[in-house]
Amino acid sequence: MPAQTPLPVTLTGRQVRLEPLAMNHLDELFEAGGGDEELWRWQGGPAPQTQAELGDKLATVLEAAERGVYVPFAVVHRATDKAIGWTTYMDIDVDDERLEIGWTWYGRAYWRTAVNTESKLLLLTHAFEDLGMGRVQLKTDHLNHRSQAAIARIGGRREGVLRRHYRRPDGTWRDTVYFSILADEWPEAKHNLAARLGEAGHAG
Repeated sequence: MPAQTPLPVTLTGRQVRLEPLAMNHLDELFEAGGGDEELWRWQGGPAPQTQAELGDKLATVLEAAERGVYVPFAVVHRATDKAIGWTTYMDIDVDDERLEIGWTWYGRAYWRTAVNTESKLLLLTHAFEDLGMGRVQLKTDHLNHRSQAAIARIGGRREGVLRRHYRRPDGTWRDTVYFSILADEWPEAKHNLAARLGEAGHAG
């Protein structure tokens, strides 16, 4: 089938629910990740120290969503029914049947848990099986080894590095590592993701 433009939708798993991101998630998001320098180091820092500062970042995402640049989701932890981070579809190209999963963060309390694995399973299933995408890409800073390992664990294949790609907030230059999953690789990746979710208490 021809690829379809992603639209705001709610995707529900056992651990998390991905729902359209909105300003009313701000209080819970700040509780989960406000002021955490290590978390925001990889999100274009500096870490938001107040709700207003995080609100500015959230407003930027929502404004991009209004222009059709992003389709953003709040990541809601079902056990608490609280937003613990956000993630987006971005770099969307329906003609070329591709999109990127990016600008993703979760509160530190949820690192190395099932949250990332299940979030990616939901997003990838929707992209490949509902939207008809042929390629989903992910990218990260070459110094962010935790993120690179997490992408590899969900089945992302490392493609290469764009050197001197972005200037970081501190003025240094970032090389960007690209990964992807293709539609014909998705069945195996999906099987492996489902198996990871079956591992008690350790998926991330």
